[in-house]
Amino acid sequence: MKLPKKIITIRDVAKAAGVSISTVSKAMNGNPGMGEETRKRVLKAAKAVGFRRNDLAHALHRGTSKTVGIVSSDNFGRFTMPIAAGLEMELSPHQISVFLCNATDDVELEKRHIAQLLAKRVDGLVFTARRLDKRHTPSADELGIPIVFAFSQGDNAEVPTLLPDDEQGARLAVEHLVSLGHRRIAHITGPQHFEAVQRRSAGYRTAITKGRVGDYGQTLMGRWSEASGYDMARDLFAAGRDRPDAIFAGSDQIARGAMEYLREHGISIPQDVSIIGFDNWEVMAEAVRPKLTTIDMNLNALGAAAGNTLMRLMKGEIAKGIERLPCSLIVRESTRSRTQ
Repeated sequence: MKLPKKIITIRDVAKAAGVSISTVSKAMNGNPGMGEETRKRVLKAAKAVGFRRNDLAHALHRGTSKTVGIVSSDNFGRFTMPIAAGLEMELSPHQISVFLCNATDDVELEKRHIAQLLAKRVDGLVFTARRLDKRHTPSADELGIPIVFAFSQGDNAEVPTLLPDDEQGARLAVEHLVSLGHRRIAHITGPQHFEAVQRRSAGYRTAITKGRVGDYGQTLMGRWSEASGYDMARDLFAAGRDRPDAIFAGSDQIARGAMEYLREHGISIPQDVSIIGFDNWEVMAEAVRPKLTTIDMNLNALGAAAGNTLMRLMKGEIAKGIERLPCSLIVRESTRSRTQ
């Protein structure tokens, strides 16, 4: 399915003529007080980019539609819903509503959602996903409206992109364990090919080195699942191996699986082993016993930042490139001092 042809707007005319959007509007409406040379330059640029006078109504309508769209591939909504909540929190005071569409990794469905959102004359789009790895999506030039990536990345590094700082979050986790007196800190996480795994592992290694906690640093990689967390914990505590006194898990699911293994084998949390997760998936972190200390990616704040960036783009300001937002430490019952 082909995407609809890009709608030429006064933004395109302003860019071609090297003037402001308001100057284009005045030139098109024949407002007095404008130099004839400027008016001619605007009209010439409008003709060059294919802008028709009756397109002005569409362009003005686009500026007042007061809607933006979210296109997500997160079929469970685990990451999208807090991002959408933050986005709405930022846009609501400006009377801007949000349409949410879930493409569930279906390329054709995503194209259809985009076409429908463009048909509704949304003023901008936010692309998000259930993982941070890069995905191909249409560019702002293709769509003719501003776009922002949040908890997702396109294949154009210039597109404004908001991501959690996985490396900083991992450092927070390990620094917390070091501050509690732990010295044999293991890391269990997801598949190597995920960028989040690479960045969290890098943060773990940095904090281990900075904390001067020796060369214990065991890292095991598996899957994003409780079953994998269980299996990796079993490998860590196999007979004859130097057991860790703390575990940094790359996700709350992995942490929960590891906790199940420890509980089954009489290893007390946190008396024998402290454990910390990543994500702050509250439905999981609050339900497990003991409650899980974890890293919060602050997805509400990330959504709000995406909304702010989109607003700036809609006003004609320039924003581009990747911005990584800090994570936070949420301390619960699964970690404690070694001296207690």
